[in-house]
Amino acid sequence: MRPLPGAPGVAAAAALLLLLLPRARADEHEHTYQDKEEVVLWMNTVGPYHNRQETYKYFSLPFCVGSKKSISHYHETLGEALQGVELEFSGLDIKFKDDVMPATYCEIDLDKEKRDAFVYAIKNHYWYQMYIDDLPIWGIVGEADENGEDYYLWTYKKLEIGFNGNRIVDVNLTSEGKVKLVPNTKIQMSYSVKWKKSDVKFEDRFDKYLDPSFFQHRIHWFSIFNSFMMVIFLVGLVSMILMRTLRKDYARYSKEEEMDDMDRDLGDEYGWKQVHGDVFRPSSHPLIFSSLIGSGCQIFAVSLIVIIVAMIEDLYTERGSMLSTAIFVYAATSPVNGYFGGSLYARQGGRRWIKQMFIGAFLIPAMVCGTAFFINFIAIYYHASRAIPFGTMVAVCCICFFVILPLNLVGTILGRNLSGQPNFPCRVNAVPRPIPEKKWFMEPAVIVCLGGILPFGSIFIEMYFIFTSFWAYKIYYVYGFMMLVLVILCIVTVCVTIVCTYFLLNAEDYRWQWTSFLSAASTAIYVYMYSFYYYFFKTKMYGLFQTSFYFGYMAVFSTALGIMCGAIGYMGTSAFVRKIYTNVKID
Repeated sequence: MRPLPGAPGVAAAAALLLLLLPRARADEHEHTYQDKEEVVLWMNTVGPYHNRQETYKYFSLPFCVGSKKSISHYHETLGEALQGVELEFSGLDIKFKDDVMPATYCEIDLDKEKRDAFVYAIKNHYWYQMYIDDLPIWGIVGEADENGEDYYLWTYKKLEIGFNGNRIVDVNLTSEGKVKLVPNTKIQMSYSVKWKKSDVKFEDRFDKYLDPSFFQHRIHWFSIFNSFMMVIFLVGLVSMILMRTLRKDYARYSKEEEMDDMDRDLGDEYGWKQVHGDVFRPSSHPLIFSSLIGSGCQIFAVSLIVIIVAMIEDLYTERGSMLSTAIFVYAATSPVNGYFGGSLYARQGGRRWIKQMFIGAFLIPAMVCGTAFFINFIAIYYHASRAIPFGTMVAVCCICFFVILPLNLVGTILGRNLSGQPNFPCRVNAVPRPIPEKKWFMEPAVIVCLGGILPFGSIFIEMYFIFTSFWAYKIYYVYGFMMLVLVILCIVTVCVTIVCTYFLLNAEDYRWQWTSFLSAASTAIYVYMYSFYYYFFKTKMYGLFQTSFYFGYMAVFSTALGIMCGAIGYMGTSAFVRKIYTNVKID
């Protein structure tokens, strides 16, 4: 049986805040072996094929273990522990370049309870995962006959291991020895190992797990080209409309400056200049608003850095490496959150800066940890390997309190001192100007709902590939595409929010801060709606655990994306608003 395409692995961010536990064996980390040196076959997890995240310990099924002495495995990185990696020693005797002829390694005494466990696993298409020298291997537990009355267990593991010099570069598993499951019988489990020389380079040994035909087919290229053309069209349209319109506005306002007071009073005053005394008024709920902006800027920084690291390093070759890297980068970029959130809060006249710092520091971690802990209760009920160990929870809390919070404090102090003074081009009126009535499509609620359509349209094809790599059995490795899509998303988001804000200000509605943020953040609503379509029409997931896992973490992903887009939209719009009011002479 050919190996199934699978999930990524162990961390490049090995120094993650000194939280690494003792390593198991040196040879696995050096990836070099001497002749006849022991090679460890780790048994990882078993679970339903259609529910990728619903996994259990391999020996939760009544498999038997080989006769060799057990070896302990420790979670080497935080990402590995959070992803539910549960490596257990198979007990099989495997030595480098030493062939093993077919041999029995254990025997299963199949009573009714054990048979029922295997039958349930076969009915639900259970598959298992193993590792040799960090190379993943997949196999099917068993199969049923055409009538679904008799069930068979694969009892013979035929391993073919390729080596290049003193390194392992290829592993293949063939499952044979189909045995009918009959209660009160004994089933012998056997294995064999065949070593063969390979020309595959050690650096290229993960290439066989990739699927270039899936990620680089015409639809992917066409979607990137389509989004790029959308950017050119949108930027050109925004530039043309705003430049021509603003030029006319400036000309009209210059004429008004030359009029006397009576002519100006008789004139038809309207437009964005009329709200110059209120446009820089602090937003409503400035504490939560500045915390959201700071968090969004940090998420953008994390996304950018992680994508760059993934482009340079092949993170998919190590268990949990992507998650470990993301956690490490998120903790390290906490000053970004504090700087942008703290400086904005100070410019808006906020005085409870310590409270703002705490909210900004814990906004995203609280959302992620809250969702994870809720799903963790379900995982514990299911006895799934995805249940987060207590020690890992403590480690995550320690990162939040002893790394993220202090760094956020540093960023907040820097932000308040370096750019926390309000330097608006217009004075703010003491009394807010009344907002006139306007057409229904100019209302902020309508603008917010419509603002996320174009940003979502620029990324929804890429969302399919990202979803498939996480929820199905594909390894995402085209991070150059992801970087390009991130750039396109930023440009489209800024252009859309600028247009929305211009029309809002022209309707003499100065509530642009929240409108610009929410119109960009509404992209998250469309992404989450798309996740429903993907779940029901593109997957065969089922069960409480997998459904909770899917919609819980998709809500986290969509919310984080929305906060990032909202911050990008606000920052771009803020620069635009400041620019247009700087160029207008105000009496």
